[in-house]
Amino acid sequence: MRTVTIVGASLSGLYAARELRAQGFDGRLVIVGEEPHLPYDRPPLSKDFLIGRADESELALTDADETAGLDAEWLLGVRARGLDLRGRTVFLGDGRTVCTDGVVIATGAAARRLPGDRLAGVHTLRTLDDARALRAELTWGDRRVVVVGGGFIGAETASSCARLGHEVTVVEAAPLPLVPQLGARMAEVCAALHRRGGVELVTGTGVAALRGTGTVTGVDLADGRRLPADVVIVGIGARPHTDWLVGSALALHDGVLCDDGCVTALPQVVAVGDVARVGGIRAEHWTSATEQPRAAVTNLLAGHTVATARTLPYFWSDQYDSRIQFAGRYREGDTVHVTEGEIADDGAPGESGFLARYERDGRTVAVLGVDRPRAFMRARRELQREERRGIGGARVEPAAL
Repeated sequence: MRTVTIVGASLSGLYAARELRAQGFDGRLVIVGEEPHLPYDRPPLSKDFLIGRADESELALTDADETAGLDAEWLLGVRARGLDLRGRTVFLGDGRTVCTDGVVIATGAAARRLPGDRLAGVHTLRTLDDARALRAELTWGDRRVVVVGGGFIGAETASSCARLGHEVTVVEAAPLPLVPQLGARMAEVCAALHRRGGVELVTGTGVAALRGTGTVTGVDLADGRRLPADVVIVGIGARPHTDWLVGSALALHDGVLCDDGCVTALPQVVAVGDVARVGGIRAEHWTSATEQPRAAVTNLLAGHTVATARTLPYFWSDQYDSRIQFAGRYREGDTVHVTEGEIADDGAPGESGFLARYERDGRTVAVLGVDRPRAFMRARRELQREERRGIGGARVEPAAL
């Protein structure tokens, strides 16, 4: 294999480049990125960067020395528009082509938008440019902010806006925020965090329309209510960047379908990060983006699947001065027990936080920690040991290719 092209100058794309060199690939390495920026860290965008506690230099994931050491051709500010697998060619939006022997797809995902949300004052928060625009607008004085979506990005952004002194309302279509990820009982804790942080939480209804002429002035809810708004932040999930792969013969279904080793139906093409549906699961988490490239590159260089990327799911979120950490595989119907710390009378975490364990068929399958980092890490290690012994959560079979 003389040339490998990584499509996506993302976190997972950078880790794939590092793995290629670490695993001995000394051929031509091309990295294509739609954004004009070198890889940067996205989690701080909704937190420290938004409130002005971190600048852009602190977001960088690589420096000049490492960039030189990777000896890669960086094609930034240009998007991929097609992939010819038979001709082993990546087509770029500016008319250029890259001939390649192997491809790592690391194009990530794009923020979902609301119909008609092109009004000024309406934002998504997925990229550095998104964060720049939102941060600038939040410095224009007191704003009435409506956050649509109570997931992790929505909750973190609402927390940051409240910290900056703005009037904030979160609209969540489900009865509680984060129910699919945490279950109803622990979702109640997250709802209490919003209330404790001075943020109004509106649940059980969606958005019917955004109001305004040129600039947003309000949000009409499906239940007939209207919320005044100077700023609207849309956090309703993300869709994988796969449009450029339509017609490529790769299997696509809410991501690029891969086996447990991140390998597509064609061994010379692997996928990692938010765009990859690995073993039937597409996980939009930092840990997946950093752990999958090792197995993916091993398999790409081997020409077939010899390593798997199956790891214990883990994510964290910072909301209202609380650190939320979760590891494992939650299913509806799991029993949840608080085993350390407590939940306060207002439904939010107690002063010293808490640790909760999710149980199924007599064994722990997931753990949740809020402001309890040491206890959480111990519990996470226990789960990891069980996973390695094969007695953790149920195994997910690879998607059919």
